Amino acid sequence: MAKKSAADDPLAPVTVAVGQEELLLDRAVQEVVRAAKAADADTDVRELGPEQLQPGTLAELTSPSLFAERKVVVVRNSQDLGADTVKDVKAYLAAPAEEITLVLIHAGGAKGKGLLDAARKAGAREVACPKMTKPADRLAFVRQEFRATGRSATPEACQALVDAIGSDLRELASAVSQLVADVEGTIDEAVVGRYYTGRAEASSFTVADRAVEGRTAEALEALRWSLATGVAPVLITSALAQGVRAIGKLSSARGGRPADLARELGMPPWKIDRVRQQMRGWTPDGVAVALRAVAEADAGVKGGGDDPEYALEKAVVTIARAARSRGR
Repeated sequence: MAKKSAADDPLAPVTVAVGQEELLLDRAVQEVVRAAKAADADTDVRELGPEQLQPGTLAELTSPSLFAERKVVVVRNSQDLGADTVKDVKAYLAAPAEEITLVLIHAGGAKGKGLLDAARKAGAREVACPKMTKPADRLAFVRQEFRATGRSATPEACQALVDAIGSDLRELASAVSQLVADVEGTIDEAVVGRYYTGRAEASSFTVADRAVEGRTAEALEALRWSLATGVAPVLITSALAQGVRAIGKLSSARGGRPADLARELGMPPWKIDRVRQQMRGWTPDGVAVALRAVAEADAGVKGGGDDPEYALEKAVVTIARAARSRGR
């Protein structure tokens, strides 16, 4: 889990998020953006990479405004900034502008260490987001995810979830959200076993993700593993439905900011970013076709057809084709 410095004010003039765990880095940014928007709903959020932050760009973004607007400037992969731009950032660190929060995303390590050292020396708020390579760290992450929702999960359930899902924090966070949404009361090992039997790649969520990304062969492989290891077909249709509906919801709300969309659509902010990546090949007609395919598969696995496995395969293929409908 991300560790924060003692000066834990998301609206500190400068925040540095250090590490390579993408989910934690994204959450560090989202925390700052949420705090800024709570202070001023019209906060302007700018995200730039090294190729966009050229010498002089930071000065333009942080120059005083006639309207004194609050602004969040996020610099991703700051370890890759050019030497002249690093000089600009260091100069800014010495005298940060009011009503502006600068967020530097840094991978850590030797590359770009001078900039990171300068930020620390300037008193920047720091959020550590190290890659979680140890099972114990991932277990602690799952426990914290359940606590954050206000729900109770047994230690055995948390361990079973880590064993089933593996090392991907986004998958773990998604699994916790799914269990919390679908299961009442304390979540125990038996519940996790029903949802996530077998290896991580065989989970119903993986089937859905590969399908909505248009990756037909991988989706079918994951589907066959899921069925072979005992995942209930109804759980797979549920995951497919959620994946397609998320695409449809975000397509109709395109253009909003992640934090605003998260509140509007009832999704975690990190999922907004993920669905945005998945929806690139989709069209409204494609969403409609995919939803019909899910409905037919749902009927097929609930007794309306003779072969539930065939119904699921047909749905997966149809959804994957719909995901590539743009431009055909």
